[in-house]
Amino acid sequence: MKRITKLLSIAILFGSLLMIYSCSEEFLTKEPPGVAAKTIIQTPDGVEALLVGVYERMQNGSSMFGGAMTSDWTYAAGCSDDCYKGTSTGDQSNFNLLERYEALPNNPYLDNRWTQCYDGVARANVTLQFLWQTQEGPSPLDAGRAKEVEAEAKFLRAWFHMQANKIFEKIPYVKTQEELGDLAPEEVPNTDAGWDGIEADLQYAIDNLPVTKYNNEVGRANKYAAMAFKAQAHMYQKEYPAAKLLLDAIISSGEFSLAPEFSWNFDMTHENNTESIFELQCTTTATAHSAVHGSGCNFHQKGPASCGGWGFFQPSQNLFEAFQTTAEGLPVLDPALRDPLEHDMGVKSDEDFTPTNHPLDPRVDHLIARRGVDFLGWGIHPGNDWIREQNNGGPYMTKLFMHAKSEQSLNVNGSGFYNGKNYRTMRYASILLWRAECAIAENDLDYARELVNMIRNRAKNSTPVMGLCTSTKNLEKNPVVDWTRPAANYVIEPYPDISGQYPFNNAANALLAVQHETRLEFATQNHRFFDLRRWGIITETLNAYIQHDIGFRTFLQGAVFVAGEDEYWPIHQSVIDLQPGIIQQSSYY
Repeated sequence: MKRITKLLSIAILFGSLLMIYSCSEEFLTKEPPGVAAKTIIQTPDGVEALLVGVYERMQNGSSMFGGAMTSDWTYAAGCSDDCYKGTSTGDQSNFNLLERYEALPNNPYLDNRWTQCYDGVARANVTLQFLWQTQEGPSPLDAGRAKEVEAEAKFLRAWFHMQANKIFEKIPYVKTQEELGDLAPEEVPNTDAGWDGIEADLQYAIDNLPVTKYNNEVGRANKYAAMAFKAQAHMYQKEYPAAKLLLDAIISSGEFSLAPEFSWNFDMTHENNTESIFELQCTTTATAHSAVHGSGCNFHQKGPASCGGWGFFQPSQNLFEAFQTTAEGLPVLDPALRDPLEHDMGVKSDEDFTPTNHPLDPRVDHLIARRGVDFLGWGIHPGNDWIREQNNGGPYMTKLFMHAKSEQSLNVNGSGFYNGKNYRTMRYASILLWRAECAIAENDLDYARELVNMIRNRAKNSTPVMGLCTSTKNLEKNPVVDWTRPAANYVIEPYPDISGQYPFNNAANALLAVQHETRLEFATQNHRFFDLRRWGIITETLNAYIQHDIGFRTFLQGAVFVAGEDEYWPIHQSVIDLQPGIIQQSSYY
């Protein structure tokens, strides 16, 4: 990581040199600054610095809402049944239009996403061009490392295109001028989803990246990261046999395992653990927000560790109720059979409220912050007093991107905005659950159950959130807590190891079980909307969610998800105008 930071500094220095040269009074007698910069960059260190700059683009910079590529909280969570935008109705009103499925081609969020994606693509392509030029010059990179640099750049190029095709139905797959031949990059049309280019670049990365990351820098891509994202590409296209080959290779490698504690996937103490396949590295010495703040990760409400109470990214009642279990510790797969769970909507913090005693999956309180439960060591959540605008965003907060009080010393600043928590972009749990889907496609239901039970057993054996709150009011000032007891009635068990027993009695029911497990394991993370779309159940799921949660988000009144229209968002009109006749808008806009 130190070397990456150093190289990023070099890349910044190159930009500074350009500015100095361009401001010189002797510019008429000097070689053009671009030429001078080229000679500096066309070195092994220069190429390495450019590559680091491509990784840096994954952090989104200041594009915290519309760009939001790494966490994808805007589109994957906020536009799904997992979360509301939160905060107040008028705050970030362009987001309101997205979550109501009413976004038009003039929505600036869509321009932000396109710009962020293709800036990343451009950085990858520039890196490739300078790499190839450097290899033809007097100071080339070692041949083996040159292959790896090309593979890393192509991995990242594929990744940025994937972030574009999640949002836009058809995208241009932009390569270098050398690869395109007579076609200029700005002339590449958006004729399809770009899967051929994505798969080709990821395959090059698979073929040329080692298992051991360069210089042991954990934030880099390696062979397994490329395999995992290519498997994801196949899963998005329902190409299960192709995905299966990659998933089996990752599983059989022995390189990964589920972390012993579910919470290790979200804390700062256990970053880059055995479950992490690709993890965005964030600095613990940040002086302005966190390194992934631009992805919308740190938008928390009030409370002892906050610094302003912006109040974005609030979990839905629908999501909370999905965590309920039967008395036997099994999921309630049919939403119609789930019990309404107690909530403190409209209840003041100094008023009586008794949290639900319904059996719950213990993962719920690692991900959702709610009244009466410890908030990462910062205190018992008192409810309304920590919520910016409860009547709009509901009674819950996220925990995912907030650091624990015990981790405060790991950061320069102590507030929720200022932390260096990494973001686990790809982890082994996804590999297992995708493989379960592939097993169901082959009607191997016993193996699917085995894989799902690996996830459920990890949740069962993980340390639950502790601290049973025995008071019912004034929790912020006078909490009464038994810290020897779990915070709620946690009951979770694996599915019985019996062939032919519901839900693993047929493929349809088994798939429901895998889909539900995926939702719980990755709740508030970066998959839900896209999972619903690839499963083909997005229309009925989101419309049912709207009707269920209208009472918690009055802004959802009148919203509707229209099949064949709302699965993707429109390309911003400015993009169409910049490339007339090249970039085509989706037919339904």
